[in-house]
Amino acid sequence: MSFWSSRRVVVTGGAGFLGSFVVEKLRERGAESVFVPRQQEYDLRDAAAIRRLYERTRPDIVIHLAAVVGGIGANRRHPGRFFYDNAIMGIQLIELARQFGVGKFVCIGTVCSYPKFTPVPFRETDLWAGYPEETNAPYGLAKKMLLVQLQAYRQEYGFPGIYLIPTNLYGPRDHFDLENSHVIPALIRKCVEAQERGEPKIVVWGTGRATREFLYVEDAAEAIVLAAERYDGPEPINIGSGEEISIRDLVDLIRELTGYEGDVEWDTSKPDGQPRRRIDTTRAREWLGWEARTPLREGLRRTIEWYRTYRPEA
Repeated sequence: MSFWSSRRVVVTGGAGFLGSFVVEKLRERGAESVFVPRQQEYDLRDAAAIRRLYERTRPDIVIHLAAVVGGIGANRRHPGRFFYDNAIMGIQLIELARQFGVGKFVCIGTVCSYPKFTPVPFRETDLWAGYPEETNAPYGLAKKMLLVQLQAYRQEYGFPGIYLIPTNLYGPRDHFDLENSHVIPALIRKCVEAQERGEPKIVVWGTGRATREFLYVEDAAEAIVLAAERYDGPEPINIGSGEEISIRDLVDLIRELTGYEGDVEWDTSKPDGQPRRRIDTTRAREWLGWEARTPLREGLRRTIEWYRTYRPEA
């Protein structure tokens, strides 16, 4: 509690999906000065706006969660935007944090930075063993450059930046827009709406053979806050559940939990994305004392319940 009570904290993306839970965790721990910049006032692609933000808040800690993100479809439509916006936001936030003497910079990366054919489970030492999966490479590489920047700044300036790599997140308050959302919210929405309309089938991208690892959003928020409190090293840390599930099995689980009894048509003209994805969480366990707590079935149940309750907001 005392760690946060006297510190001024800026949380970029603090009004978003993951950020809203991080802000709640900070306030539960006694943080009294938490500032969440909104895009209307602080466009984080603009260095002058970031300078105004730091001049106004004088943060002791910056937690950088803001990102332009989406599923495979969004990544294929906007590779240039996903690269530029994510790179320029992070690069300028870190550089100006250095200039303003920020006490710690917590940067959130992405599992999409890992090479396409990384040995499973993904270990942090494998980050540079190849090129990312093509559909999300621009986004993944933009975020990975921030790790390079933080390590270079630590080496030259002694700048205290840390880098976390969360796996695919899901949970309440996620975005359920079918054009841009990730796989779990898209599947939940498809199943719920198909059930209500009495539709005989849903269409899902790919073959269903690809695997993914999913982490409940509140567990991720807890890991981020713990890392800010406990970790100050140059090496990246994976944040995940360590459990792998095929997209085919995920679809069956979501159909069961939503009560949808229709068929599934697999659109094999669409890409699967990375063939397998499961990360090694040894560092998080040993360096942070953190492990995921929420089983996938329970997390999905909570997410479906939230979506049905707050669908207009979603």
